[in-house]
Amino acid sequence: MAKHGKNYKGAAEKVDSTKLYTPKEAMELAKELSSAKFDETVEVAVRLGVDTRKADQNIRGSISLPHGTGTTVRVAVFAEGAKATEAEEAGADIVGSDELVAQIAAGNIEFDAAIATPNMMGKVGRLGKILGPRGLMPNPKLGTVTMDVAKMVAELKAGRVEYRADRYGICHIPMGKASFELEKLVENYGALMTEILRVKPSTAKGRYVKSVTITSTMGPGIKVDPAVVRNFMDAAAE
Repeated sequence: MAKHGKNYKGAAEKVDSTKLYTPKEAMELAKELSSAKFDETVEVAVRLGVDTRKADQNIRGSISLPHGTGTTVRVAVFAEGAKATEAEEAGADIVGSDELVAQIAAGNIEFDAAIATPNMMGKVGRLGKILGPRGLMPNPKLGTVTMDVAKMVAELKAGRVEYRADRYGICHIPMGKASFELEKLVENYGALMTEILRVKPSTAKGRYVKSVTITSTMGPGIKVDPAVVRNFMDAAAE
């Protein structure tokens, strides 16, 4: 069992483990309990009632949060010719073709997200074992295999995040930084939950959203009422 410092223990004592907080209460508490010397990331963990072994219940997608994540995202684009120029002009950090593939094959990965034009996927596909486990493989379902590279570069830079249910049905998604205004964190949360509900599989049985927990990087978990699916800025539960 991991050992926690005095700051964590003090913060944990301020969280009522028997209570389901409203999104606003939880975000307020996460901000208050953020005590690290750096700007902590506020993350939400959503446990879903899905069986990820079934293809139609494998929850995965992406969403552009209204206020971004507060994190600088380094974007790599696999493209050639005019599309490479387009990517560079849109602000991509790394743009390349064969030389970029070789660089990654050699173990040099200096980006947080990757985009590829469709004609590049034959080359990029060879990097599957390297990029796949890191969640960096361009994917048409996520919009990162596209001819509109400028649009995708802009979205990733602005705070587009991926969500994916792990083997236990849990999605871990960053909501922003502890320094964000409360309203911005709550609005990001509202956008995410609306998206999670939108992609509910028709074959999912029982309760879909089983639990929601909000935490900052160094802080304790704060349980959120999963029944709150609208009016996210309401101050307290009825």
